[in-house]
Amino acid sequence: QFKPIFLGQAPRKVPRATTTQKCVRTNDIENVGVTARHHTFFEMLGNFSFGDYFKKEAISYAWELSTKVFGLPPERVWVSVYEEDDEALAIWRDVIGVPPERIKRMGAADNFWASGPTGPCGPCSELYYDFHPERGTQDTSLEDDSRFIEFYNLVFMELNRNAAGALEPLAAKNIDTGMGLERMAQILQGVPNNYETDLIFPIVQQAATLAGVDYHSSDATTRTALKVIGDHTRAVTYLISDGVTPSNVGRGYVVRRLLRRVVMKGRLLGIKEIFTPKVAAVAVSLSGACDPQVAANAQRIYEVLALEEGAFAATLERGQKILEEMIVKASGTSTKTLAGPDAFLLYDTFGFPLELTQELAELKGLTVDTSGFESEMEAQRQRSKDSREEVDLTAQASLASLASSVGPTAFTGYTQLHGSARVVAIRAEGGEVQEAAAGSTVEVLLDNTPFYAESGGQVGDHGLIRVVGDAETLLLVGDVKKAAGGALFVHTAEVQAGSLRVGQQVTAEVDPVLRRRISAHHTATHLLQSALKRVLGPDTCQQGSLVTFDRLRFDFNLPRPMTPSEVSEVERLINIWVSEATPLSTQVMALDEAKAAGATAMFGEKYDDVVRVVDVPGVSMELCGGTHVRNTSEIGSFKVLSESGIASGIRRIEAVAGPAAVEHMNALDSIVKGAAGALKVKPEDVPGRVAALQSELKAASKEVEGLKAQLAVAKSQALAAQAVSAPKGAKVLVAELEGVESKALQEAAVKLQDLLGDPAAVLLGSRGADGKATFIAAFSPKAVAAGVQAGKVVGAVAKVCGGGGGGKPNLAQAGGKDAAKFDEALELGRKTLMEAL
Repeated sequence: QFKPIFLGQAPRKVPRATTTQKCVRTNDIENVGVTARHHTFFEMLGNFSFGDYFKKEAISYAWELSTKVFGLPPERVWVSVYEEDDEALAIWRDVIGVPPERIKRMGAADNFWASGPTGPCGPCSELYYDFHPERGTQDTSLEDDSRFIEFYNLVFMELNRNAAGALEPLAAKNIDTGMGLERMAQILQGVPNNYETDLIFPIVQQAATLAGVDYHSSDATTRTALKVIGDHTRAVTYLISDGVTPSNVGRGYVVRRLLRRVVMKGRLLGIKEIFTPKVAAVAVSLSGACDPQVAANAQRIYEVLALEEGAFAATLERGQKILEEMIVKASGTSTKTLAGPDAFLLYDTFGFPLELTQELAELKGLTVDTSGFESEMEAQRQRSKDSREEVDLTAQASLASLASSVGPTAFTGYTQLHGSARVVAIRAEGGEVQEAAAGSTVEVLLDNTPFYAESGGQVGDHGLIRVVGDAETLLLVGDVKKAAGGALFVHTAEVQAGSLRVGQQVTAEVDPVLRRRISAHHTATHLLQSALKRVLGPDTCQQGSLVTFDRLRFDFNLPRPMTPSEVSEVERLINIWVSEATPLSTQVMALDEAKAAGATAMFGEKYDDVVRVVDVPGVSMELCGGTHVRNTSEIGSFKVLSESGIASGIRRIEAVAGPAAVEHMNALDSIVKGAAGALKVKPEDVPGRVAALQSELKAASKEVEGLKAQLAVAKSQALAAQAVSAPKGAKVLVAELEGVESKALQEAAVKLQDLLGDPAAVLLGSRGADGKATFIAAFSPKAVAAGVQAGKVVGAVAKVCGGGGGGKPNLAQAGGKDAAKFDEALELGRKTLMEAL
C-alpha cells in the first residue's frame, strides 16, 4: 500500500507509520491445517519509515519490541541477514549483542524482498524464535520448522528494480516490516501450532462440537479437517464482511473455493445440515472491538453462507453421481486406478478435495492417479500465472517523475467546462515527445483542466483541445485517466488536424451535452442507493458501480431477486426526489468529520484525509469526487432497465436518467406504436390483443399435438404386425416412427404395448430435423417381471447416440445428441430385448 511513497509517486503524509493489515493468501491452500502455521487468512502487523529511520533504528526497535514489550527470552531469538549485508550483521552483533552463532547469512531467495518483477525492493533481516534451545548452535538451520518459527521480517527498502531488471537506489531509504499476529500468538501462548491459539481454536472447537468429536483425542485426519474449517471460516467471514461475495471470478472465487472446502470437510466429519453460519458466529464473536464492522455485518454474513452452502449441496450431489460413473469406468481397467484428470475434474468443477475422491475410491478397491492429478493442478497454476497481469512499476515511476517536474494537474471542472491551459507534456507509446502531428493518438498533460478523469465509477469526459492562435489544430479527447497517485490527469486524444507542441497555450473544452448526461446519471446513482436502503433495508450497500453517458449500473448486496413492486417503489421514490427540485450542496471537509456527519463511503474507494461530500439534503450524503447536477430537477426522470443477479448474493440494477431516459421512453413508444400498427389496434389495446393471440396459438398448438398423436397411433398400428416372438415367448417390437415428436411417440408406444398384450416390449425411436434422436420404451408387467427395465434399456440405447435418459421400469424416455448412429442404437435395443425375453 506504500509503494507509491517508496517510489516517490506520492508524497509522504507522515514520516513513519504502524499498521495492522488483513491478508488473504491461497496459493498454498493445500498446506492449511497440515503445517503448524499456514493460513489463508492472517493479520500482518507492520511498522514503516518513509525516509526517516533506517537499519540501525529498525533493528533496535524490533529487538526492543520482541524482548522487552513481548518479553521473549533474548537467548531464544535468532536472526538472519542477507548474505551481502555486512552492515545489518554488524548492528545485530555489535550494537544489539546477538552472539555470532545465532546470526545466519542467507541468500536472496530468503533474505532479499521484492514486490514483483519491477518496483521497490531491498535486503531484509528476519527474527526467529527457537522452541528448542537445548539442541545447541552447531549445524543449525533456520529452515528447521520443528525448531524455529520466523515471526518478524525487516525489509530495508532502498532499491528499485527497473524494467530492464537493473537495481537502482531509491531517492530515500525506507523501512517496511511485517510480523504475523498468529505466529506471535503461538509463541506467547505456548501452543504447538497457530490453530490452537485463542485467535482460531474457538472456531475449531465449535466445528468439533457440531461434528460430535473431540479435537485433542481425534486422529490426524480429523484434526486437519477441523483446522481447515477454523482457518477458512475465519477467512470467508472477514471477506464477506468486507463486501466480497461468492462468485466464479476474482475475489468472489476465493470465497467460493474456501467455503466449499469448509463444507466438504464438514461432510467428511459427518455434519449433514447447514452448519457454516453456526461456525461463522464464533468467528464474528472473536472479531470483537478490533473490527466492530464484522459484527455489524453478521446477519448478511450468515445469509450469504447459508445460501452458498445450500447451493453447493446440490452441486455435491451431481459430483457424486459423476464420481460413481468414474469409479465404474476405473473398475473395468487392469490397474484399478481412477485417472488423474478425472480426479482433477471433480476437484476443479465440483469442489471435491483429492482426499475425498481417494477415500471414496478406496471403498471400491481403487486407487487414484495422484501424479496425474498434480500434473493437471500444475497446468492450472501455470495458466493462472500466464494470465496474471504484471504491473510495470517503472512506467508508473516515470509518470511520478513527470509529476514532480511539471507539478500536479489542477482540476477546474466542477465550476467550468472550458478554460485556458498550457501543454506541459505529450506522451506517445510510453515515452515523452515534444510534438504530435495529425493522425497520431497521444497522451496530453495540461497544467490545469476542466476534463473529469475516470474515478469513482464515473468514466472520463470527452471533448476538444484547440491551440490558441491556431485555427487549424484540433484534438479530439476520448478518455481521461489519473496517474501518479492522482496527481496527473492524462488526456488520451487524437490529433484531428495540425500539430500540438509542448509549451503551447490551448483551450480545453468539455462536451457539455455529455457532461450533463453523466452528471444526471451520477446523481441518480446516489439517489438509487438511498432508495434501495429505504425499500430493502439499511444493510443494503453498494458493491460496485459504473456511471457512463448512456446509462448507470449499480451493484448491491441482496440474497434474492427484487420483486416487481420493490423495483417500482424504488423508481417512485427517485422520481419524487427528482420532482422536489432539491438543490445539491458540496463541501470539502476532514474525512473523520464527514463520517461523523453520516456521509456514506463508496465501495472500493480509498479516500484522502480531506474529502468532498455531495449532499442531497434529507435524501443522500456521500463521499464523492464525481460530477453532479446542481438541482435534482435537472435529472428529469429515472427508469430502471433491468434488475438481475451477477453473483451469489449480489444484484445489479441498470437504469437511465435525464436525456437517456427520454431516449429510452421514445424507443419503447416507437416499438408499441409499431406493434399496434401491425395488430391493427390502438396502442393501449396491444396487451389485450397479444394475450388473445397467445390463447389462440396455445389452442392451435394443442390441436396440432393431438392430430400428431392420432397420426402416430395410426402409423403405429401398422407396425404391430412387425412384432416378433422372443425365445422366451414375449412379443418384441423395435421400430422407427419418422418425424414424430416425443409426446406422440410415447402415446404410440403405450398403444402398441397394449395391442401386443402381455408379455410384450416396445422400443420406438424417431429422428428429428435437428439431428437428434428420441427413444421411448414401453414394457408390459410380465416383461418387467422377467428382469428388463424400460429406464435402463432406453438409457443404454440413447448412450449410443451420445445421450441418456431413463424413467420407470415400465415406461421411459431418452434422447441422443447425434442421430448418425440411430440404426445402431435400435439394433442394440433389439438384441438386448431378444436375449432377455
